Amino acid sequence: MSTTIAPPQPLPASVIEQSRSEVKRGKWWTYIPLALLALSFMLPLLFMLSSSLKPRDQILSDLTSWKAFLPVGDLSLDNFTAMFNRVPAGRFMLNSIIITTLVVVLGLLVNSMAGFALARLRFRGRTVLLSAIIATLIVPFETYAIPMVYWVNRLPRIVLYSDGFAIEQGWSNSYEVLIIPFIASAFSIFLFTQAYKSVPREIDEAARLDGASWFRVYRSVVSPLIKPTFATAAILTFLPQWNSYLWPLLVVQKEEMRPVQVGMRYFFASGTAEGTPWGQIMAYTSLITVPVIIVFVIFQKQFISSIASSGVKG
Repeated sequence: MSTTIAPPQPLPASVIEQSRSEVKRGKWWTYIPLALLALSFMLPLLFMLSSSLKPRDQILSDLTSWKAFLPVGDLSLDNFTAMFNRVPAGRFMLNSIIITTLVVVLGLLVNSMAGFALARLRFRGRTVLLSAIIATLIVPFETYAIPMVYWVNRLPRIVLYSDGFAIEQGWSNSYEVLIIPFIASAFSIFLFTQAYKSVPREIDEAARLDGASWFRVYRSVVSPLIKPTFATAAILTFLPQWNSYLWPLLVVQKEEMRPVQVGMRYFFASGTAEGTPWGQIMAYTSLITVPVIIVFVIFQKQFISSIASSGVKG
């Protein structure tokens, strides 16, 4: 006795259309709270940008209304002009760009190579070494900042002159003291180690059998497979370095060597007869916020991809 299974019948068009409408209504109910949440995060940014275009008296009068978040009223670029006349903002910006770029680029190279060695190479003590690196994450920077100042002021460095060079003692007031101590990052090493461990070992073993060196395996075989991790490490290195304040304040005394965050002190330390120049402060903070937004826009796709893949792996 044979049994015949009837093929599935297509749903009526009215049922399909009703299901699509329900899905759309469900999405709208999901999008509305997300949009409100996103707007709440945008409000401080809108306040900063709109206030940078207003005179000080209007900023204070708009604080009690929704006008504080909108570019309305007497708008001009006078705050930006006054800000550049008050502090060498261009020099501060250039210092931060040089320092942050070198820390990010050198940090990606050094930390990824360290993560590759800990994840792919077999040597005695690598587990203990990785545990020691991770343990440094729980030590706050403020606890060892002063000992670091002591040591960097006793390290020799080469200073170039027009007629030669000289070896001087102390790294204060130099780019070295702002860059070199922050190239190696325990969190980035841990991040790269986990990413390299997720790649099957058979890939680099096949490359080794074909005669590739370990450096070529690192550069050409395995690293291209974890590009989102590089983007994540770049953003997570860029943000604290761009916002660094305590360390430059301790080791840099020359004005021409200071980064943008230290420049904020000029506005609060040199108030005018009218009071705190809030418009110039907002203009300055708007200026130093632009690079952060640009970096996030460039790397956001890889950054979100890295977070999503990490969530899937659980």
